Amino acid sequence: MKILYVAIKYDYGKPEKGYSSHHYNFYSALAKMGGGGNDVIYFPYDEVMLKFGREEMNKNLLDTVFQQKPDLVFCLIGDDAIRKETMGEITKAGITTINWCADDHWKFYNYTKYWLPYYTWQVTTDPDMLPEYEKVGYKNVILSQWACDHFTYKPQNLPKIYDVTFVGAAHGTRKKMVEKLKKAGIEVLCWGAGWPKGRVSQEDMLKIWAQSKINLNFAKSSGVLWKELASIFLRRRYDDKIVPTNPKYWSANAKTAFASLTKNQIKGRNFEVPGCKTFFLTEYVRHLEDYYEIGREIEYFRNIPELIEKIKYYLVNEKEREFIAQAGYERTIKEHTFEKRFNEIFKIMGLSKQ
Repeated sequence: MKILYVAIKYDYGKPEKGYSSHHYNFYSALAKMGGGGNDVIYFPYDEVMLKFGREEMNKNLLDTVFQQKPDLVFCLIGDDAIRKETMGEITKAGITTINWCADDHWKFYNYTKYWLPYYTWQVTTDPDMLPEYEKVGYKNVILSQWACDHFTYKPQNLPKIYDVTFVGAAHGTRKKMVEKLKKAGIEVLCWGAGWPKGRVSQEDMLKIWAQSKINLNFAKSSGVLWKELASIFLRRRYDDKIVPTNPKYWSANAKTAFASLTKNQIKGRNFEVPGCKTFFLTEYVRHLEDYYEIGREIEYFRNIPELIEKIKYYLVNEKEREFIAQAGYERTIKEHTFEKRFNEIFKIMGLSKQ
């Protein structure tokens, strides 16, 4: 199948931050799945826009589509860099388009629902949003979930030199939670934007996971009250400029702000760490038990006292910790790879040869 893959190449569209998670997961899996049987054409719209500007990038996308005539245009778009008119023209031409909606749990109200007419299909990872699709009469929504790109995330046989680690940005309540762990006598080493150790490369992140007895994951949204309130009336445009929002979107923006502050969501990390066969202790998120057996394949915590208790328990119970890591790995490889997700999606769309 010929697939035109449209997404950002760099983290937040900034080359200095390195490749995006989309690049490491979606592009890698689409290109390598089925023994590399897909012909995947990469359209990194952030990179093209940096070189030529927004208008030329949109023209370039149309030219690429109509020259290559792909079987599928697979998108991960969550901003306004690509115009609705551009995607609408592609879809109206009879080319199948699909967008993976990464943040529907809070972004449906002021983004996704306004883009629905411009795609043939939508993927949502939030089952609680399916009624919202029904309300607006959109039929071609596919419920899927984040996963592990097993071509990228693999076990590494390295000695466990760290007790407890966390790799991720220091936003939201994460710093406070780490401070509480330290006060309880638990030392947590942290890497990522906002931490003293700073960001690490993809390769170093995987190495840290492999060398850690316990890998933590915090699921709380990055929402900050004053920022979310401001987002009701202001928005960040594709070029990073802050501009006023049309008043007709204020109500939808208020719903988005509330959801961002109150709702958690399953993300790629929930599958990537188990996919590396290392112990994963994550903050609980709704529907997590639909994918893993809690206490046997992964572990979770709901509050700081429970987190402290489980860290202390698993640091001294190595055999149980390693059993869970092994079981989580086996479940991931069996059911939760992006290759399996994409095959399921393509089958629903009528594009699968299986």
